[in-house]
Amino acid sequence: MSEPAELDAIRERYERRAKLPADLYSRFSAEVLARLHERQRVMVRMMASHGVRSLEALDVIEVGCGSGANLIEFLGLGALPEHLVGNELLADRLDQARRLLPSAVRLMPGDAGSLALPDESFDVVLQSTVFSSILDDGLQSRLASAMWTWLRPGGAVLWYDFTFDNPRNPDVRGVPLARIRELFPQGRIDARRITLAPPIARRVCRIHPFLYTVLNALPFLRTHLLCWIEKP
Repeated sequence: MSEPAELDAIRERYERRAKLPADLYSRFSAEVLARLHERQRVMVRMMASHGVRSLEALDVIEVGCGSGANLIEFLGLGALPEHLVGNELLADRLDQARRLLPSAVRLMPGDAGSLALPDESFDVVLQSTVFSSILDDGLQSRLASAMWTWLRPGGAVLWYDFTFDNPRNPDVRGVPLARIRELFPQGRIDARRITLAPPIARRVCRIHPFLYTVLNALPFLRTHLLCWIEKP
């Protein structure tokens, strides 16, 4: 598939996803909240282990920022609005982000791989479950190359995505660690496997949220990778 066709296909995939139950990703869901808190804890520990103990002076861009939830999270961790940039392919999601985020946060529409951004202008480039929605290898590679170009030496791609294919969902594909290494061959990768498999998490959290923690102690039930991919 050509890259323009893949971009159109991504838009169609997200239109289908919008028809899913409204509470599937709601933070009022015990499963979603457990997953979010786990990712936050591991992310903060990971950044601290790489010398990042404050976000105040860091320039951060998120590829595929959606309605802005992750950028709001970064603001809560101390990032300054004027140092944050969000990019989003889908216009309606970018409109939501504009309503929710401070006006000082810069939002950029369109294909992230084609953004006119200066080289080495960011300390952190964030992507969260974006690459698993790109089924074309060429588009994945072009986006990864752009993200790497934006990074300053010593900066990092902060990556969160799932590693396994979902046989029930042909609109996504897992991105294993081997593929991440192909996309960022010069990166120093610190990878942590996190996130209890969502189908299991949904079931057990209906019984009691604490069961998320119990079952998540088993590494083979975790489906996502959180990575710090540092640029030398």
